[in-house]
Amino acid sequence: MKLDDLGYNDKIEKSRIENNLEDFEIGRVISEHKERYIVKTEKGEFEAEITGNLRFSAKGREDFPAVGDWVALTIYDSGFSIIHGILPRSSIISRQAVSQFGEVQIIATNIDYAFLIQAVDRDFNINRLERYLTICYSSDVSPIIVLSKTDLIDEQRMNGILNDIKLRIKNVPVIAISNETQNGYEAIKKTIEKGKTYCMLGSSGVGKSTLLNNLSGRTIMRTDTISQSTNKGRHVTSHRELIILENGGILVDNPGMREVGIADTTSGLEITFDKIVSLSQNCKFKDCTHTRETGCSILEAVEKGDIDKNSYENYLKLEREKAHFELTVVEKRKKDKELGKIIKNYKKDMNKNKY
Repeated sequence: MKLDDLGYNDKIEKSRIENNLEDFEIGRVISEHKERYIVKTEKGEFEAEITGNLRFSAKGREDFPAVGDWVALTIYDSGFSIIHGILPRSSIISRQAVSQFGEVQIIATNIDYAFLIQAVDRDFNINRLERYLTICYSSDVSPIIVLSKTDLIDEQRMNGILNDIKLRIKNVPVIAISNETQNGYEAIKKTIEKGKTYCMLGSSGVGKSTLLNNLSGRTIMRTDTISQSTNKGRHVTSHRELIILENGGILVDNPGMREVGIADTTSGLEITFDKIVSLSQNCKFKDCTHTRETGCSILEAVEKGDIDKNSYENYLKLEREKAHFELTVVEKRKKDKELGKIIKNYKKDMNKNKY
C-alpha cells in the first residue's frame, strides 16, 4: 500500500512540508470510533489517539480528526499510534450537529465527489436533494445524483422523477441504478477515478451499503433484508469508513442521516438556487425578503411560472435555516467568550488568595 493509493498527491506533500511535519509518519483516517481512530499508512493500519495538546487546543469538534483526514502521527511497536497534527483539508462536508447548540458535525473531509443517493420507490424527495446539493457546494465538493431501487417502480414513474429533477436542478449528473439487477452500474463505475475520494450521502435504507459491496466486489458492509412494513432496507451502517475500491477509487460510506441541517456560511445556497439569487438583484428593495414586497423580482417570476414554486419555498426555508444557524454560532461564541472571562477571573482570585 502506497500513500498514492489513499489519494496522496503533490499538494498534500507541499502542505506537509509547509507545516513542518516531515519527521512524522503520514496516514489517512479510515474510520472513527468515539475519538479513537484507525489510520492507514504505508506500513499498515494502526489504532490511534490524539495528543493531549491537540485535544486542549481544539476550539470545537471540527478541530478533531475525521474520516478522510490526512494526519501526522508517531507509530509505536505495539501497533498503537499518536496523532500529532491534521494536515489542512481540501474540503469538509458538514452539517449542523443534531441537538447541539451552534455546533458543526463533520461528515467527511478531503472529498472530491459526493454520491447523493435516494431510493425512487419511497425515499425520493427533491427538496432533500436541494439540501444535499447546498451542503456539497458550500464544501467545494462535486455532487452526483444517484437514484437507486429503480427496479421497484415502472418506467412512467421513473421518467416523471427524471423530469422533476431536470426542472429544478441543472448541471448535475444523474445516474439511475438497481442494486438488484445492477442496471446503471457501468455508468457509476465510469465516474470513479483512481486516487479520487467519493462520499455517499443519503437517508437510511436507500442501498448505500449494498452499492458499496457491489462496487468493491466483496462484502464490506453488512446489509439487512427489506422491511415488510416500510418496503425499505433496514439500515445497519453505524459508523463512517473509508474503503479503497479495486479500480483505485476511494469511497466513504456514511450512516443514514435523518436530519441534514444546513451549516452553510459560504455560497452553497447561491449555487443551488443560482437563478433565484440572480433575480434577487433586480428586486425594488435591497432588503427584500421575497415574501410579500411590491417589486420583488422573485415573486413575479414565481407567478409567471419562470421559477418553480416548490423550489422557491424550499429556498426560503433553507435561507431561514442558514440565518438561524449563523445566529446560534454567534451566540455560542459570545457565551464561550463570557465563560472564558469567568474562568480567567476565577483563576486570578485563586492566585490572590494564596498570598
